[in-house]
Amino acid sequence: MKEYFPIFEWFPKLSKKSVQNDLIAGLTVGVMLVPQGMAYALLAGLPPVFGLYAALVPQIIYAMMGTSRQLSMGPVAMDSLLVASGLAALNLSGIDEYLSMAIFLAFFMGLIQIILGLLRMGFVVNFLSKPVISGFTSAAAIIIGLSQLKHLLGVSFESSNKIHLIILEFFEKVSQIHFITLLIGMTGIILLVFIKKLNPSIPGALIVVIASSFSIKYFGDELGVSIVGLVPEGLPSFRFPEIEISNISKIFPLALTLSLIAFMEAISVAKAIEEKKDYAIKPNQELIALGTSNIIGSLFQSYPTTGGFSRTAVNDQAGAKTGLASIISALVVGLTLLFLTPLFYYLPNTILASIIMVAVFNLIDFKTPRKLLKSSKSEFYVLLFTFFITLFIGIKEGIILGVLISLLLLVYRSTQPHVAVLGKIRGTNYFKDVDRFNDEIETYENLLLVRFDEQIYFGNCQFFKEQLFERIDQKKGKLNVVILSSGGINYIDSSGMKILNEIISTLKSKNIRFYMAGAIGPVMDSLFKSGVAKAIGGHHFFANTQQAFLYFLNKNPKNKIEKKISLQANKEILE
Repeated sequence: MKEYFPIFEWFPKLSKKSVQNDLIAGLTVGVMLVPQGMAYALLAGLPPVFGLYAALVPQIIYAMMGTSRQLSMGPVAMDSLLVASGLAALNLSGIDEYLSMAIFLAFFMGLIQIILGLLRMGFVVNFLSKPVISGFTSAAAIIIGLSQLKHLLGVSFESSNKIHLIILEFFEKVSQIHFITLLIGMTGIILLVFIKKLNPSIPGALIVVIASSFSIKYFGDELGVSIVGLVPEGLPSFRFPEIEISNISKIFPLALTLSLIAFMEAISVAKAIEEKKDYAIKPNQELIALGTSNIIGSLFQSYPTTGGFSRTAVNDQAGAKTGLASIISALVVGLTLLFLTPLFYYLPNTILASIIMVAVFNLIDFKTPRKLLKSSKSEFYVLLFTFFITLFIGIKEGIILGVLISLLLLVYRSTQPHVAVLGKIRGTNYFKDVDRFNDEIETYENLLLVRFDEQIYFGNCQFFKEQLFERIDQKKGKLNVVILSSGGINYIDSSGMKILNEIISTLKSKNIRFYMAGAIGPVMDSLFKSGVAKAIGGHHFFANTQQAFLYFLNKNPKNKIEKKISLQANKEILE
């Protein structure tokens, strides 16, 4: 039970001090979550109250099942934008169908996350490389910010997640700007930034929400500023998500994308917190916890949720020790739904837009592109590709094509890996690349010492053969021995074995001996099973490059233990 419900692990160990810390953290995050949740629901194209629904049940479920004790579950900007952009593309008939699809989306993505967790596929998030995450997140943050222009300016915009269309429409409708709305929104942004710099623990969003609602109610009722209006009172009712069967196939790509991105967001912030704590995050259990939170949350009218970056940071800084803090945050949201929703009637939509804009600005990553430009041009181009695809083509397309181009780069690198000709540095037992240590290297006309820095498989075995024979030809017929320093080769497939056999056969026809130095155990096992080891000969395997080099110089015989190490303890000793 403790494996699937970690609450049974930490709850019995609660101390008075940790309860006090969790109470303070829970109240802090709960107060922060109320206006933030409403803002994110607006971003998702939903009535603001659905942001409060999404901040209620999922938090409680995750607190019981999640392996991170500080992660704050609820609506987030990235997923809200994905919901808005994904559902907008389906051309739904009205708000009722839109609501049903958003709620079913939480159920569907939760189901996918649970299946991935049970299949122990938490590793799939590793395919989201740092350049892809950086490019996607930065572009999505810009799209999120610009998508709020309609609320900030008080102008009706067509819904779009493509930057050029948003900018084009902005210039078309610039004459329609409602300047009072803009003034209130800009004041909100300035206040939020100022309060955050003054003291990050102060609930700036709540202060701005209260001040703006009070101002509109008593001084600005006739200014024409768009307000939230009636927010339904009471807790969400239990209702199974409804959807037409024909729409399931349409919504599947969006659900899959959301499930992976939500997991990536949650696991990355949870891992960052884990480094400072004395417990371990379990990726597969995190998938199950996130999935269960979304499924049960959808039964209580929640749209897709995950762990939030800013809320989790605040939760940790406020002293949260266990999941009790999240349960207390959920209670704050629940009490708000029961008793405080009338207070939000006069809340200007432009203030919700300002909260979103300030929150997502921190998602724009300026450091990673600068680092990659200096250290890895290819990864920098992957980042740029993902960034521009997300900005101009679409959110889903950005992450999918970003991952694809990242994998293609990985495959390309593995098909053309680094090949080094080695030489012995004078007066030492070190063997280094002759291109790097040219003046200090001892070389021999009748010896070729080569290192291949990759597995040998169908994608690069021909390249390996071509590179090897190119260097053999450079010896102009004076070659007697080829030593392959193979410590960097961790796998050889059947195509690689076939190429090795061809190489050995060709070298034998030219009276050139082939030595293999430093092969690891699994590679040796494959060489024995395929028969390639027999073609090489047991006495031509060496534990390391130094041993192979000495054997080349004077043919010192190996003792019994050296022979055993050379062959990686294989019982069959080949001669």
